[in-house]
Amino acid sequence: MTFTTWGGTFTATPARRAAPRDEAELSALVARAAAEGLRVRAVGAGHSFTDAAVTDGLLLGLDHLSGVESVERTPDGALVTVGAGTRLHELNALLRERGLAMRNLGDIDRQSVAGAISTGTHGTGARLGGLATQVRGVRVVVGDGTVRAVSDADAPGSPERELFEVARLGLGSVGILSAVTLDVVPAYLLRSTERVRPWSEVVDGVDALFDGHHRMDAYWFPGTDRMLTWTHDVVDHAGTAAYEASRRGVGGALRRAGHAARSLLDEEVLANGALGAIMQVAAAAPRTVPRLNALSAAVLGDRTHVAPSDRVMVTRRRVRFVEMEYALPRAELAGVLTELSGWLAASGELVPFPVEVRCTAPDDVWLSTARGRASAYVAVHQYHRMPYRRYFDAAEKIFVAAGGRPHWGKLHTRTAADLAEHYPLDDVARVRSVVDPGGVFRNAYVDRVLGTA
Repeated sequence: MTFTTWGGTFTATPARRAAPRDEAELSALVARAAAEGLRVRAVGAGHSFTDAAVTDGLLLGLDHLSGVESVERTPDGALVTVGAGTRLHELNALLRERGLAMRNLGDIDRQSVAGAISTGTHGTGARLGGLATQVRGVRVVVGDGTVRAVSDADAPGSPERELFEVARLGLGSVGILSAVTLDVVPAYLLRSTERVRPWSEVVDGVDALFDGHHRMDAYWFPGTDRMLTWTHDVVDHAGTAAYEASRRGVGGALRRAGHAARSLLDEEVLANGALGAIMQVAAAAPRTVPRLNALSAAVLGDRTHVAPSDRVMVTRRRVRFVEMEYALPRAELAGVLTELSGWLAASGELVPFPVEVRCTAPDDVWLSTARGRASAYVAVHQYHRMPYRRYFDAAEKIFVAAGGRPHWGKLHTRTAADLAEHYPLDDVARVRSVVDPGGVFRNAYVDRVLGTA
């Protein structure tokens, strides 16, 4: 019965666990739990580092609510309705079969669709929004077991539209999602370019890097003066035709096999294998961390390849870690990175995991970390077997001072009192009180960050 998050940060022992086979069973389970006075939470892959899914009541797994329900073609792509428990890697494959793709993705595809959108998974790209901005409608089971279908087509200010706003990104605070309608685009290729640059070139020129590419993120090993930038650009029609031609026939099959072998080498041996070995050494002998980081930075190299969008955007993560990430006003990014670097140098804190930098466009989603502003993201990580609290506490102070907003699915210490300046929490509380007056979907984390509606 015990549930533990992927990063090992929280464990729960719910009174009951259930995996409904369909929406009707989900509805009945919620209604029964509410009648018995049990709280209800849903869990997918457990990739949130917070206690978002922790409950002492009923814990629901939505894996059976998966797959494509419908596809409605549009001039720009399609509206695709999928079961809320569909894992992102499954969704990507289902879309690819239909010549479609997501506009943006995070860099992990193990999560469920419901979990990813509910915690604010955002990906990267100066002209791209997070996953919640791609949601056009949801079906949500509310506190009395009723299934409510709401969407962005509902009238602004109406109860339906306000429920949609909190359901598409709201930590499951208004109900359990059963289905999600996504606005997707025709399948496309991305050219991925990895390049090692001096620290100062990236920090001083980060706006040009963000704005000059479809997607961009950067990685920095603390204590080194180099960053790896990873830029993705959409391949044009001529490039796509050349790519498709290169994959035909025996020669194409051999090239595909070679690319698959190189990808396996990069991801499983050089990335996950080598990183895992480095982390084990770092945990056993922390004083080696500066040398390990210098080695990691030294072996980074430039590389370019072309592949379908989801295969470029997503990376496999087999080395376990814990993570904190904050969204910042873009103008604050350079100062934050400089201050973080200074603290790491002065403190002597040993951090073998790279710091990650990303960006997104502003949006109008009520609880989005990019709400109302172009955002840069800084994520700090630590190997799960090494201490992280002092590092994360120091980083969080720097992020908060710069006007940062914590990622809802990653470690932080903020509360509703702190977050009210960033989000319309009174509106969120009003919606919650209407659709869940009995507090069926509350837990300690929801109460802490959204308040006790």
